[in-house]
Amino acid sequence: MTGDATDGDEVGRLASAIRADLRAHADPLRAPGQQAYMKSAMPFLGVSVPVARRIARTHARHVRPEVLRRTAGVLWDEASQREERYAALALLGLDGLRGDPETVPLIEHMVTTGRWWDITDELAHRVADLLDADPLPAAALVRAWSVDNDLWLRRLAIISQLGRRDDLDRDLLTDVVEQNVDDPEFFIRKAIGWALRDAARAHPDWVREFVATHTLSPLSVREATKHL
Repeated sequence: MTGDATDGDEVGRLASAIRADLRAHADPLRAPGQQAYMKSAMPFLGVSVPVARRIARTHARHVRPEVLRRTAGVLWDEASQREERYAALALLGLDGLRGDPETVPLIEHMVTTGRWWDITDELAHRVADLLDADPLPAAALVRAWSVDNDLWLRRLAIISQLGRRDDLDRDLLTDVVEQNVDDPEFFIRKAIGWALRDAARAHPDWVREFVATHTLSPLSVREATKHL
C-alpha cells in the first residue's frame, strides 16, 4: 500500500509539472489555428508538438517506468488541452516503456478514445516497438486489431510497421491489408497506401507485385506507388 501511495504521489507531481510547463509555453494566438487544423473538440494551448514532447521528456528523466505509464494515463484521461495528450504519447516513447507489453491496454485506450489520425499515427510507432521486442504476440495483437470494428484500431494495425524496413514482416502486412482492402473509409485506404509506400523503401519489388496482384482502391495504389 505504501508503495502504491508513493507511486501515486510521484504520478501527481510529474503530471502537474508537465501541465505547468505546457501552460508556461502556451501561445494563445497559435491555439485557434491548431484546433481548427486538427478539427479538435478539445482546445489547444498553442504549444507545438515537438515542444510538448520535449517538455514531457525533460520532466520524465530518471522516472521509473511504472510511474511514467501511470502518468501517461492520467495526462490522457484528465486532459483539458490537447497538448496534454501529446505529452502523454511522448511518455510512452521513452526507454522504460518502449516495447513493454503492459502499455498495450493504454495504447488501445488512447486509440479508441482519441479517435483521430494524429493520435493513431503516433501510436503506430509504439506498436512497431512491440513488434521489435517480442514479434509473435505483437503480431497476433496486430492481426486482431486489423479485423476490429473500430476504424482507428484497424488503421493502427495497417500502419504498425512504418519504419521497420528490413525488419518488416511482409506476411503480417499482407494479412492486415487484405482484411481491409474493401473498406471504403478514406483513413483506411490512405493507411494501406502509406504502409505499402513505406514498405517499398526496403522492398520495392515486393510492393510492385503486391499492387499488381491485389485489388486496391485508386487512392491506395497512388500512395503505394508514389516513389516506385
